[in-house]
Amino acid sequence: MTPTPAKIRILLADDHTLVRRGVRLILDAEPDLEVVAEAADGAEAVAALRDVEVDLVILDVAMPRMTGLQAARIIARMRTPPKMLMLSMHDNEQYFFEALKVGASGYVLKSVADEDLVKACRTAMSGQAFVYPGAMSALVRDYLDRLNRGESLPRTVLTEREDEVLKLIAEGHSTREIARELTISYKTVERHRENILAKLGLRDRTQVTRYAIRAGLIEP
Repeated sequence: MTPTPAKIRILLADDHTLVRRGVRLILDAEPDLEVVAEAADGAEAVAALRDVEVDLVILDVAMPRMTGLQAARIIARMRTPPKMLMLSMHDNEQYFFEALKVGASGYVLKSVADEDLVKACRTAMSGQAFVYPGAMSALVRDYLDRLNRGESLPRTVLTEREDEVLKLIAEGHSTREIARELTISYKTVERHRENILAKLGLRDRTQVTRYAIRAGLIEP
């Protein structure tokens, strides 16, 4: 008998009870997700992590007493920090980039949480970054500004196939889509992805996108 896969254990922090209730309904409806703890602000979230073991923390950006961004900075310094996602009602570039700086794996807008949040949770747990579509133009503007300031490009040379895989990753294609596009196996795409990240010293899709733009592999 095949064992049932363990669910992704989630701590949800938001100062609005109705928002927490709605988000929890979305997450608990999924077979692989389970909200095991809730918090009304960042301080409660940090405190809860001392008592409850979780895989993923979802933090509202703006909360009283301690914001989600402040809590994320503390959580990121823990010995074995869980993955983190930021939740916000604001489509705000500053919040988005700050979320990445403090170690979050993505930024989800509350207005489309029913569409994006489940995907963001799974993306974060796979070790990748979730970048909502509206943030891509902000990424492009930010890194073009850096390029215009004269920052040097990485000099590590990828193979031709790795360049192809990197380009498709940066364009937002999934591993299965890349495998179909290049007529290679899923595992081969994963191996190329690991090699790319190792060679370039990158961690996630956000950094891959930055590199691809700066290296001219994709057009802004």
